[in-house]
Amino acid sequence: VHSTFTLCANPDFLENDIRVKPDLDALGALGDLGWYCTRSILWTANYELPKSVTALRGPIFHKSGVILECGACLQWEDGKVATFHCSFLSSLTMDLTAIGTFGTLHVNDFALPFEEKSATYTSASKSGGTELVTGWTPLPSDNIVPTDIPQEARMVKEFARLVRIIKDSNSKPDSKWPTISRKTQLVLDAVKASIDKGFEPVQVVS
Repeated sequence: VHSTFTLCANPDFLENDIRVKPDLDALGALGDLGWYCTRSILWTANYELPKSVTALRGPIFHKSGVILECGACLQWEDGKVATFHCSFLSSLTMDLTAIGTFGTLHVNDFALPFEEKSATYTSASKSGGTELVTGWTPLPSDNIVPTDIPQEARMVKEFARLVRIIKDSNSKPDSKWPTISRKTQLVLDAVKASIDKGFEPVQVVS
């Protein structure tokens, strides 16, 4: 799996945004864009935590010490591997590629859709070369998923549903989203620890 989320921040952002202030959002691009990359990777792994995380060499830091650009490699017990790259210094990109034994998934707008009313992805299943190796067969397919409401409204709707269940049914809070959020943060913390330790592998402990 490979996930990339980058944006080219303007000078005002790089000077004044909370994401470049060590006393406000100290993880910078890692805590912002890297969160989405990590979450997308965990989604492909059914939210199973990796065994270890190794930060990639060459991160770029703000003058305040906050991360402006970095990457990492995640490894699982069963051999799965994922990498991600996040940056405030590159053109707007939100790409996710997941490669399996017999298929590949590409999502080019996994955090913010190109259009509000639909989302797209490309998938390929058991593709190979044509007889004379002049093309692919079968060809990857482009898929469009229409949406009835924007994802932000869907998020609020889901939050309201969870609150209503607690209020109306005296149920305990649903642990799904807090569990996923905690796992995401554990990976981000491991990436930061790896950077601080000179890019050594760091075990991810739940």
